[in-house]
Amino acid sequence: MKTNIKKMLIAMVAVSAFASCKKDDVGPANYGDYIVAVSPIASTGVADYLLTAASLEEGSVTTRGHGVEQDGTYRYYMTANNKFFSMLYGQGNPGAVTTYEITNGSLNKVSDFQSETVQAFAPVNDDILLMKMSRSITNKLSNFYIVNTNSLLITGEGAINNQTPSNNGELAHFTWIRQFGDKVFAPYMSIKGCCGAAFDTAYPDSSWIAVYSYPKMELEKVIKDDRTSYIGAYFLDGTAVDEKGDLYAFSPASATTGGKVSSKKPSAIVRINKGTTEYDLSYYLNFEELSGGYKMGNWLYVGQGNFLVLMTSTNATDKYNFGVVNVYNKSFKKVTGLPKSSDINSVTSTNYTKRNGVGYVGFTLKEGTSYVYKIDAATATATQGLRVEGGTITAIAKLN
Repeated sequence: MKTNIKKMLIAMVAVSAFASCKKDDVGPANYGDYIVAVSPIASTGVADYLLTAASLEEGSVTTRGHGVEQDGTYRYYMTANNKFFSMLYGQGNPGAVTTYEITNGSLNKVSDFQSETVQAFAPVNDDILLMKMSRSITNKLSNFYIVNTNSLLITGEGAINNQTPSNNGELAHFTWIRQFGDKVFAPYMSIKGCCGAAFDTAYPDSSWIAVYSYPKMELEKVIKDDRTSYIGAYFLDGTAVDEKGDLYAFSPASATTGGKVSSKKPSAIVRINKGTTEYDLSYYLNFEELSGGYKMGNWLYVGQGNFLVLMTSTNATDKYNFGVVNVYNKSFKKVTGLPKSSDINSVTSTNYTKRNGVGYVGFTLKEGTSYVYKIDAATATATQGLRVEGGTITAIAKLN
């Protein structure tokens, strides 16, 4: 009897110790409408966790005991129709598309289906248009898929010949897609698609936008401009529509030939006015000249003509700098208050703004901590906000 009691006491102590250990491994919950995607600290092959937060300007979130683990290691995210879409990049294979809503500050999965791995996607009307682009000259067909954001079903699909827009022997590889009016605008890179240098081009000093009808995705025209190199970049959205309904587009001037940057045009911003399908030739902003030599690497439209711009430099230690460019008055300010470029390990490419002049960008520092920074376009100043513990920030979003 004494032996049994002793065994029971030992078991109770062990369970208590285990429970205490588990409790210590769980950080405080942070419920809210903001979604922060975090890649946990690990060596290789880790999946993102989706965390919620009540604010991006204060407090903390942690992956310890919290978050919704994603299926697969390469994820990209978007919001549409007040839903959050998490898409698996399947390395050429089909991948899961998981859809979430927020209920009482927590993520609630509402659908999970398979889709082809895609290279461009965007909301169009009540749909999401997905593009699986071919980059092989021996396969000129690219596929598109239409997902309705109400039924969360694939309601249409088809194929386009992506050698037709370029009409120069190369392939038109969409850098992104954008609804503009009732059309789909598809800026593209002209690429050789062969011979060990698929993304090289013989035409580094022009930009093009293919204009398609929707939902049939029939090519209507191609807009061409020789003032810049191509718009955006591989998997990089180079367009934005402002409150006036005008479309602005930027070129990073990163076209390559023989594996080396060959564009002689500067990194610049151009415009297409609302209701038109032509470049406004009266508008041109030379960003390199305005910023003192920087190129544009990515941007986030925050309203009133202001863009937060991630700037790139030929100096490898100076690659994480931000500026604010106003496309209306063509002014520029360098952002202050951010960590030193040499202290930054990574910066998020999927960021959040209410278009009220403020943007929220995720920074992960080399010493291991991650923060969301609030950047005010009016003053070009950054303020440290939400602390993210347990990993690298990969995306920031919000559902209402």
